[in-house]
Amino acid sequence: MNNDKKGCLFIISAPSGAGKTSLVKRITGELSACRVSISHTTRNKRPGEVDGTDYFFVSAEVFQDMLKQQAFLEYAQVFDNFYGTSKSNIETLLAQGNNVILEIDWQGAQQVRALVPNSVSIFILPPSRDVLAQRLRSRGQDSENTITRRMLDAVNEMSHYDEYDYLIVNDQLELATKQLKSIIAGNGEQLPGKTSYVELIEKLLN
Repeated sequence: MNNDKKGCLFIISAPSGAGKTSLVKRITGELSACRVSISHTTRNKRPGEVDGTDYFFVSAEVFQDMLKQQAFLEYAQVFDNFYGTSKSNIETLLAQGNNVILEIDWQGAQQVRALVPNSVSIFILPPSRDVLAQRLRSRGQDSENTITRRMLDAVNEMSHYDEYDYLIVNDQLELATKQLKSIIAGNGEQLPGKTSYVELIEKLLN
C-alpha cells in the first residue's frame, strides 16, 4: 500500500436482501487496500454479529450525543433505528491510502455525495422482486409483517437508483463481484450503462 496516495471513498447502497453484505465481504477479502467503514447504530445485534466488527452498537442517548458533537459524516433513520458514519474513522482510513466502502442507504448517500463530491456511488439491485422476498425469508429472522414492510421499503430505496454512478444486478455472485472489483479498480467505464437496466427497474418498481 502506498500511504502517500489518498484512497477513494465508495458508497454502496441496496435494498435489504439484495446481497450487498455478501458482495462487500468478498471484495474486502480479495483487495488488500480496501476497508469497510464500520457504522454506529442504535439497533440490536443480530445473531452472530460482533460489536466493533459489524457495527458499533450504541444506545440512542450515545448516538444523540455524537450528533450534537457533529461526529458523523452522514446519519439516517432506517425503520426504527439510527445509523451513522464517523468522520474521523473515514478520514484516517483514506489518509492511510485505503479505498473505503460505505454501506449506507440512499439518504446517507445523498449526504455523503454533498460533502465528498469525488466519491463513487454504486447501487446493488436484486434480479427480481420474487428473489428479493425469497432472500429475506431465507434469513429466518423476520416475521411476515416485517418482510412485507421491508419489501415496501425496498421499492422506495430502489426508486433512487438513478442518483448513483453505477448499477450492479446481484443475480450471479461471481459476476457481481467481478463488476464491483472493476469499479474499485477504476475500470467501471467498461460496465453496462444505467440505461441497460431500464426494463428490470420498471419490473422492480411497478
